Amino acid sequence: METIKDFFSGLLEPLQMVKIGIMDCVEILIIAILIYNIIKWMKNTRAWALMKGVVVLFVFYLIAVLLNFDVILWLFQNGIMVSITAIIILFQPELRKALEQLGKRNINLVTPLFGSSQVEEKFSEETINSLVKAACDMAKVKTGALMIIEGEQRLDDYEATGIMVDAKISSELLINIFEHNTPLHDGAVIIRGNRITAATCYLPLSDSLRISKELGTRHRAAVGISEVTDSFTIVVSEQTGSISIARNGELSRNVSREFLYDRLKELQSQKNEEGTKKKGILRLKNDKEKNSKSEKKAKAGR
Repeated sequence: METIKDFFSGLLEPLQMVKIGIMDCVEILIIAILIYNIIKWMKNTRAWALMKGVVVLFVFYLIAVLLNFDVILWLFQNGIMVSITAIIILFQPELRKALEQLGKRNINLVTPLFGSSQVEEKFSEETINSLVKAACDMAKVKTGALMIIEGEQRLDDYEATGIMVDAKISSELLINIFEHNTPLHDGAVIIRGNRITAATCYLPLSDSLRISKELGTRHRAAVGISEVTDSFTIVVSEQTGSISIARNGELSRNVSREFLYDRLKELQSQKNEEGTKKKGILRLKNDKEKNSKSEKKAKAGR
């Protein structure tokens, strides 16, 4: 315990002599906004998983410092520069896109601190019924289909590879999209909330050796997107007419109508819980703003 106390007291000792002024507060605010936007960007890319790994390594490094593991500390100190270079090379496409977006968009310094006023539409019962009906109807006539339901991680990169649709989900629309010889039948549709955002989207193919050789590109794409994102994928086989679902890199084949409905209901409950939390935060912010306005009016009336 004494070692831990000495370690943290040594870290806090320089802070006791620091005097913070107005410009220091402004600088801290700017840095906070930058860090927030970086974390927000990372959460929507593959870099979010990397960030979790970095946090784990940092905790391991603190343990090594506290316990004086000299060899481990030497490995950290000598490997950090190589690791930074490797990260830049691996995530070069994401970093390039982030810089492009930074140049194209107007930077809002207020919204990042208090959150967006928009709350995504809930995943409704009508949407579930439409997805189940469309999958089963296409399975009966062996129409191949690939439907990606977005999770917390946005699929903007994959939407950009297809054609924007932005239409309310219905079984008739989904069946028409995947009908043979139609312009939008090739590729995947991406679903966000109760809307189809894009069609004919290209997805990464999985390299997993556990996928059966009898399965084609459509199933490999379903597993591939589930490996790199938290999406939920529904696949209809063009050869057998069977329905499969993919999530977290796992493929469940030949699922029944009831099984698909139950999995979508589970997904709905997760999405609705997230939406309720966002609405609660937004409502609390609006209440605070109303209270502050009423207090100002009361003071002005006096």
